[in-house]
Amino acid sequence: MHPYRSTLRTDSLLLLTAGIWGFAFVAQRAGMGYVGPFLYNAVRFALGTLSLLPVIAFRRAAARRSAGNTDGAAILRPAVAVGWMVLAGVVLFAASSLQQVGIVTTSAGKAGFITGLYVVLVPLIGGFLGRRSDVGRWVGALLAAGGLYLLSVTEKLTVAPGDLLLLLCAVFFTVHVLLIDRISPHLDPIVLSAIQSGVTAVLSFVVAIIFEPVSVAAVANAWGPIAYGGIMSVGVAYSLQIVAQRTAHPTHAAILLSLEGTFAAIGGFLILGEMLSTRNIVGCALMLAGMLLAQLSATRRDRRTVGAQGIRSS
Repeated sequence: MHPYRSTLRTDSLLLLTAGIWGFAFVAQRAGMGYVGPFLYNAVRFALGTLSLLPVIAFRRAAARRSAGNTDGAAILRPAVAVGWMVLAGVVLFAASSLQQVGIVTTSAGKAGFITGLYVVLVPLIGGFLGRRSDVGRWVGALLAAGGLYLLSVTEKLTVAPGDLLLLLCAVFFTVHVLLIDRISPHLDPIVLSAIQSGVTAVLSFVVAIIFEPVSVAAVANAWGPIAYGGIMSVGVAYSLQIVAQRTAHPTHAAILLSLEGTFAAIGGFLILGEMLSTRNIVGCALMLAGMLLAQLSATRRDRRTVGAQGIRSS
């Protein structure tokens, strides 16, 4: 595929993922009115896993008919592949649990900002792991972080009890982005998405049984937010993230994914009637500027790649 088209495809998938996750903040707040954080995560991740099983079956059947295999599934030995996928599930469980518990004691906007700090942590930690980012991506990440701050945090800087949990959540989401960057090119993306979601569901359900009241009636009352969180946020969005990160630089991916904060503000306006202040609008503009700067950086890289290929082929 031509580099420009590949970048456009990847960015579109990441942007769609951010949009789904942004509106999921509204669903998360609504669902928490009926069930505890761990039960909410257990049911939505289980639903997300179940929604992927028909897709996996269809892909396997198509692979058998074509005498091939699913994309990337045979690159790693089965035991190694399962180990990596389970690890991704454990990291995702930690990140999603900290986010869900933290959001109970702070605002959804502040939760979006603190969670979105992975936009800065990814290039910082990734640099130590050999995934260095160019200046354009660094500036784009800082612009996006500044935009998230203006969008999500009020002028009165208050520290809610859940803020530290959300900061730790951002660290785990950083680890998750970098982990997916490493393993996604070598695994079937849909199988990876299903297994990591299944592991998260099982671990969440175990903790819910120990610490929370488990009620079928409560789950039924929260069916709308759970259905969106399960099918769209887990089944669709996490799969799109994995597919996109097979070719995206982790810092570039983090910048686009951090736009979930902007989409959360849009969702709050459209669904909850929350108005955007001038401060919020400036924040959205900074995030958009960061995204565009990262995109320009990727475009320059693609041009250099095409130029090098032209030289080698001449």
